[in-house]
Amino acid sequence: MQSSNNGVYKRYIKRLIDIILSLLAIIFLSLLFLTVAFLVRVKLGSPVLFKQKRPGMNEKIFLMYKFRTMTDERDEDGELLPDDVRLTKFGKFLRSTSLDELPELFNILKGDMSLVGPRPLLVQYLPLYNEYQKRRHEVRPGLSGLAQVNGRNAISWEDKFNLDVKYVGNISLLLDIKIIFLTIKKVFIREGINSETAATVEVFEGNRHKEYKSK
Repeated sequence: MQSSNNGVYKRYIKRLIDIILSLLAIIFLSLLFLTVAFLVRVKLGSPVLFKQKRPGMNEKIFLMYKFRTMTDERDEDGELLPDDVRLTKFGKFLRSTSLDELPELFNILKGDMSLVGPRPLLVQYLPLYNEYQKRRHEVRPGLSGLAQVNGRNAISWEDKFNLDVKYVGNISLLLDIKIIFLTIKKVFIREGINSETAATVEVFEGNRHKEYKSK
């Protein structure tokens, strides 16, 4: 059971902090934004941004923004080549440094996302969740989350969902601050690659009949 203070934080203060910090980050990182955008255009082509529909709070679909990390190389039949072929060395660098995630600051400013919360996964996963797993959508998805600072792609889907739901049930200012600082630390040491593509993480196939319990 959350305290009344945590309830106020979750309902009002968290969103206010998201607006202020995302706006400040966009302003102070504007030169970095422009530099990365220019390099993506030169090395990977146009469009510079990768846009994809993702489920947000209450499973509402929104358009998430990232810097693109893959080329549009196709085979002789016009089909896109596998992700691991189209993911360039430069693209891997963007992912390992999380620079590809920078445009999500605009999603946070708009209210689609939060600085901290469960990562927004693929829309096609929605029918595969059981009731326990669906709880991850009770809050806005985050730029980083409890699962991302506790293993990222190195942990199982079960552990990721357990951590996501644990966060939903324990949201507080102190927990968010802790996750933000741990995220910064992991970005600097490049621990794991935060991505949901087949090139870097196992596809979720569903466990609708298995009720996970929070650890």
